[in-house]
Amino acid sequence: MSLSVVILAAGKGTRMRSSLPKVLHPVAHKPMVGHVIDAARQVNAENIYLVYGFGGDVLKAQITGDDLTFVEQAEQLGTGHAVDMASPFLKDDEDVLVLYGDVPLTKVSTLESLIAAKPENGMALLTVKLANPTGYGRIIRADLPQGNDTVVGIVEQKDASVEQLAINECNTGILLANGGDLKRWLSNLSNDNAQGEYYLTDIIAACHNEGKVIATAHPDSEIEVEGANNRVQLAQLERAYQLRQAETLMIAGASLRDPNRIDIRGNVSVGQEVVIDVNCIFEGDVTIANNVTIGANCILKNCTIGEGAVIKPNTMIEDAVIGELASAGPFARIRPGSELKRDAHIGNFVEMKKSTLGEGAKAGHLTYLGDAEVGAKANIGAGTITCNYDGVNKSKTVIGENAFIGSNASLVAPVVIGDNATTGAGSVIVKDVEASALAVARGKQRNIANWKRPTKK
Repeated sequence: MSLSVVILAAGKGTRMRSSLPKVLHPVAHKPMVGHVIDAARQVNAENIYLVYGFGGDVLKAQITGDDLTFVEQAEQLGTGHAVDMASPFLKDDEDVLVLYGDVPLTKVSTLESLIAAKPENGMALLTVKLANPTGYGRIIRADLPQGNDTVVGIVEQKDASVEQLAINECNTGILLANGGDLKRWLSNLSNDNAQGEYYLTDIIAACHNEGKVIATAHPDSEIEVEGANNRVQLAQLERAYQLRQAETLMIAGASLRDPNRIDIRGNVSVGQEVVIDVNCIFEGDVTIANNVTIGANCILKNCTIGEGAVIKPNTMIEDAVIGELASAGPFARIRPGSELKRDAHIGNFVEMKKSTLGEGAKAGHLTYLGDAEVGAKANIGAGTITCNYDGVNKSKTVIGENAFIGSNASLVAPVVIGDNATTGAGSVIVKDVEASALAVARGKQRNIANWKRPTKK
């Protein structure tokens, strides 16, 4: 049977103290509702209906996808009313999964369990047992022929009796029902309750009253079904998400010096015997091969790190490739379009942009390589700059194999330094240097005897 997902995302989130719609506040640099949409896609939803209210224009600008349909809830009259806004789009012969845009950590495996639990003649409900159920709707069960402790309804906190408040099995709001059933139950909802709202939870009793079966499934942990109503709760979700990601890396073969001090804001894959020190941030798609060591305080974004490479502390790598046995840092910055070939080395306070450092080549200190191609085993002296920008255009510098660039050289592109060539320290190179040649381009030194230093006036 086909599946559609309705995501409730209309809340303003007043307690966030923000002009941003609540569901757009990020966990791991992705809006909370983005995580929910990802989960919906992973359970193969054919259609995703996003029910919005406050900040609809902002929501539509940030959340996109051909499989998304935006449905406005102009008045916030309760969760039942919100789901009912999507009723005109729902088909009678499909299943409908209801999710929440501010509950970002529900596992796909949990949703799959919920889908598997749904009976042919009934619905499935995700419930959770809480140590402190205050504020949650309670699951009401009864001994019936369908089975012991059959779910017969849900009662909200403000409408519950003293006995019902003692129940610790709680409603998460996440449920799965047949589209035709769901639309019928929604059309019969009443707002005769303490809040004067149309509760989605009332469809549980409606299902029971029709003699249908209400099955349940349960998450692995409470955090899967927790939402964020303020920034404290948002931070708690962030930490829980990051610890989950850290555990995934460790299971895959990485050793983390402190699993509580790592931030993953994208997709990271690791090989075996990987060591990651504290306070590292991973963004986008990062691939780390076997036997890689990453020092403290590094930021890696959309990059590939080859086997045996060493990334030393405080290094930034973005849209770049680090080859096998290569090393970078400490305090190096490797910018988009750069590549370190096998066994190449970038040292402290070296910056690369759209450049290639050949196999075994080195740039150890205080250097800028922009739009440069450096050959194998070349040595770039401290303070070297490739002058790649004339104020309008970028030009390329080519440095041949085994070339030696003296310290404090300025290579004014476009320029080619041949294989085995050498440039003297402090030279400004504006012309090509032939293979095996020495180029020296600096002003003649003058020594003035008995020079009197300036004195303070």
